[in-house]
Amino acid sequence: MFRLFHAPALAVCAAGFLLASTAAAQTKVGVINLEKAMLDTAELKKAVQDLPLKYKPQQDQLEKLQKEMADIQSQLQSGKLNPSQQADLEASGVMKQRQAERINQDLQDVVNNDRTAILQRAQTRMYEVAKKLCEEKGIDVLVSSAAAFYFKDAVEITADATAAYDKAYPLKP
Repeated sequence: MFRLFHAPALAVCAAGFLLASTAAAQTKVGVINLEKAMLDTAELKKAVQDLPLKYKPQQDQLEKLQKEMADIQSQLQSGKLNPSQQADLEASGVMKQRQAERINQDLQDVVNNDRTAILQRAQTRMYEVAKKLCEEKGIDVLVSSAAAFYFKDAVEITADATAAYDKAYPLKP
């Protein structure tokens, strides 16, 4: 009988302690613009500069083929060719067109693959850096700025994440 009488009183006290401890332990939230944090890193800025240079020879080859095809087209339109010359030029034009299409497709595929690999590596690294930064700052929850309706500037860690990324993954000379 003693236990039954005190059980409700103990339950109320326990609930009070739980509510008090929950209220005291507030969740600290941080906000990050992940895209901006990644794009502002030295690594991605360098990749944006280096990527066009890496594929300049293929781009130059493609431009040369396009110029040759334009020259063939103007010769065909001049009307100064005999049928044999015209047939040869048309065949050459078709061959150059196919070659240009192949080079263009190969170039697009390689650039897209490189771009995807660079972004995936940067994203993986940024997640690691952001997690470590949250642990250092005591942040319990990190949300994307795109998902946040409103937030104070004080909770945004985008610039901190970029700086931490550049420190963790410095550019090699």
